[in-house]
Amino acid sequence: MTEQTQTQTQAETRMQAESPAEVASVKPRKSRKRLLRGIVRWTAAVLVCGGVGAGTALGITALDRTDVPGLATESDGRWEYPKLALPALPEGAPRPYSEGNEGEIHHADLRKLLLPAPAGATVDPKLNGGWVGLDSYLGLLKEKDRGPVKEELAGSALRHVAARGWTTPDGTTTRIHLLRFSSVAFAEAFKDDTMSEVARFDRLPLGVEVSKIDMSVKDVDVSNQALYAYAEEAPYGPEQTRWAYIQAGDTFAVVTQTRKGGALTVPFQQTVTLQAQLLG
Repeated sequence: MTEQTQTQTQAETRMQAESPAEVASVKPRKSRKRLLRGIVRWTAAVLVCGGVGAGTALGITALDRTDVPGLATESDGRWEYPKLALPALPEGAPRPYSEGNEGEIHHADLRKLLLPAPAGATVDPKLNGGWVGLDSYLGLLKEKDRGPVKEELAGSALRHVAARGWTTPDGTTTRIHLLRFSSVAFAEAFKDDTMSEVARFDRLPLGVEVSKIDMSVKDVDVSNQALYAYAEEAPYGPEQTRWAYIQAGDTFAVVTQTRKGGALTVPFQQTVTLQAQLLG
């Protein structure tokens, strides 16, 4: 085992060992702006979708076809996900948007908040729903951005990173990374910095040069969350990338899909919606 691998393993072990009590003791910085709730705002750079809700639903299904605009026919191309349910919480722990949970902490195991792979998908053995090192997330970015982002996260209260990835028979590769911070303030600060960079066409995913707002998720209703979605602008290379950022309380999620010839609208909208609901 190399010295770098030993260091990364030790860091991951420390992150995994933290308890909710330890997290609660971290004093967050003052949030630079509150989450948008009950409003849908469009700008030239980003798409933000917000809503009001307690986020306490005990069960989540794969969405009825009437729930999401544009997904109304049997042949719409959606994937078959397993029936979903919010994971159990430690005794006495509140859900992230409950009264008294000012830090909007997700007390559930972060790994259980990852969307499972759909039927027929081949799971990436390196992104199998477990803990991953920070380099896994940094690998989504261009090499020039990895150092600055790593330095930024080193100075934040990042606790855990969990990830899952898969490839479906239609050729779409999906990767989901969840980054959990010590409170909503830290997660929101990282979200703000990321959106600022993306608005300048910087800090884009690996291989992407120009992006545009992805209108396919404009009607997705997510509670207490900020949702930003983008698509790689044509002309692009052999593959197209779509990606979304979801900031849900203390957790920052990144959903990325790539596909040769063009990333498909319906699976992207479906995947982003379900991942956001799991974080609700």
